[in-house]
Amino acid sequence: MVPLSKAFLMLDVFSVLVTSAKNKEILAKKQQTKCCRTDSFVLYFSALVITDGPQDKSGLADEVGSEDDLYNEFRSSSNRFGHPGGGGEQLAINELISDGSVCAEALWDHVTMDDQELGFKAGDVIEVVDATNKEWWWGRVLDSEGWFPASFVRLRVNQDEPMEEYLANLDGASEGGGASMEGPLGPGLPCKEQMRANVINEIMSTERDYIKHLKDICEGYIKQCRKRTDMFTEEQLRTIFGNIDELYRFQKKFLKALEKKFNKDHPHLSEIGSCFLEHQTNFQIYSEYCNNHPNACVQLSKVMKIKKYVFFFEACRLLQKMIDISLDGFLLTPVQKICKYPLQLAELLKYTNPQHRDYKDVEAALNAMKNVARLINERKRRLENIDKIAQWQSSIEDWEGEDILSRSSDLIFSGDLTKISQPQAKGQQRMFFLFDHQLVFCKKDLLRRDILYYKGRLDMDQMQVVDVEDGKDKDFNVSVKNALKLCSPGGEEVHLLCAKKPEQKQRWLRAFADEREQVQHDLETGFTITEVQKKQAMLNASKRHQTGKPKAVTRPYYDFLLRQKHPTLPTSLPQQQVIMLAEPKRKTSNFWHNIGRLTPFKK
Repeated sequence: MVPLSKAFLMLDVFSVLVTSAKNKEILAKKQQTKCCRTDSFVLYFSALVITDGPQDKSGLADEVGSEDDLYNEFRSSSNRFGHPGGGGEQLAINELISDGSVCAEALWDHVTMDDQELGFKAGDVIEVVDATNKEWWWGRVLDSEGWFPASFVRLRVNQDEPMEEYLANLDGASEGGGASMEGPLGPGLPCKEQMRANVINEIMSTERDYIKHLKDICEGYIKQCRKRTDMFTEEQLRTIFGNIDELYRFQKKFLKALEKKFNKDHPHLSEIGSCFLEHQTNFQIYSEYCNNHPNACVQLSKVMKIKKYVFFFEACRLLQKMIDISLDGFLLTPVQKICKYPLQLAELLKYTNPQHRDYKDVEAALNAMKNVARLINERKRRLENIDKIAQWQSSIEDWEGEDILSRSSDLIFSGDLTKISQPQAKGQQRMFFLFDHQLVFCKKDLLRRDILYYKGRLDMDQMQVVDVEDGKDKDFNVSVKNALKLCSPGGEEVHLLCAKKPEQKQRWLRAFADEREQVQHDLETGFTITEVQKKQAMLNASKRHQTGKPKAVTRPYYDFLLRQKHPTLPTSLPQQQVIMLAEPKRKTSNFWHNIGRLTPFKK
């Protein structure tokens, strides 16, 4: 039998926390200190939440101290008003690092253009050098070092033997020697059916816990917030909590469907793949929540600077008897949950025999949930791009007509073309920018080529793209090479565009085809940018254009990133990046490359 010390164990951060005796002792002492005043806190907070109007808290103040004392105590707590988990996880991980090398396996590709970040591919083994920060770790792959998102990896406690080889050895030993199923990892665990049962049980358990979590937020926080109209407006609540109530209603239905397919007596016989397939379109509601989450953190950070909100949210948590993590930690869970489904289904497929009745459904469900993740990621990317598009428009001189964001939200391709229009048939060198729904063209300044002047736009919804052969064009009576035409359906409007090289022409033809596909996809998926988002993006761009200076990153969303002994931490958040888990990866966008070619965006 292979000794346990040679097992390759894939552990979550929480598993490391549990296995660290030192960390458990620290947490136990911390919990004991908190409990001594919890009863008094509940008494004080109950009066704050349940009863509307002015409160008489003089007697309570004598018992629990002044509001300033309470406020300072809450703000100093390592587990509150930050991100979940406090410093316990880092204590456990760094304890392991101090004892020797700790390695992690990459779950997803991490692609970066930042020289201070560490790039790797899924499956790569990363040596963890420093895990002091809970979101970004410092690691090493071969000769490269840099920051990487902690959420992109899983820790390895021992690197001697891969898990698949270990399980295969155990299966071979049990078949050859008739060994008992009572192995070192528990009864029946080496059996593939037992492994499948474990994964099924984990899916059901985490789903029930998640429902409890959503219920606590809706009933413990939102319900109480709506009673306090003197503290919260509906707009504030919508920003902080997003559509989490909608997620709660959907997840309850989804759990009922899972329960019907769950075989309590023989979990490995459960057929839950069909549940994911039946509800795959409903999971798209997570897109709205994930897109709103950065705004929620900003809004929550603002109100948490006011003492009465600090007390109020703590009262909600205590009265609902929720675990001791801050509200922003609770609100992060749906973002993590939608990313966990593909991981769970991948594990389930791994331990499902191809002959199993659930195999095909699980395989299809895995692809479906990856597609959901891709869709959420794409929508998030589009929303993040609108600020860049607004900034681009503000840099264009002599802009005319409606804002680009009124109809478009993505730059598909850009480049130089020679434009020939009727009736003059005179060639003009122009810089073209192809967005969804429209093609904008500008003129470069004769002296300063980095300055662009707006010259017009074409409505791509009303244009047809025609490939033109080299030679003399009969409509314009000119000889052309590497040309294409944009024509209105009735032929009233015709534009002849010429590229310098054949490959450039082919790239433009593909770009025009991509534009039509994207418009159709947006129509099918219902993707839209709200008027509020458009106005805010244009407002931000106008402010930046007036100052003429780059806008500093001062959002509270980044406040928790700490400066350490290594180079500056990345300014992006892993929880924003973690959504990009779907494989194969989405085709690389040309947005940043195309926009970066313009001097206004260069340093």
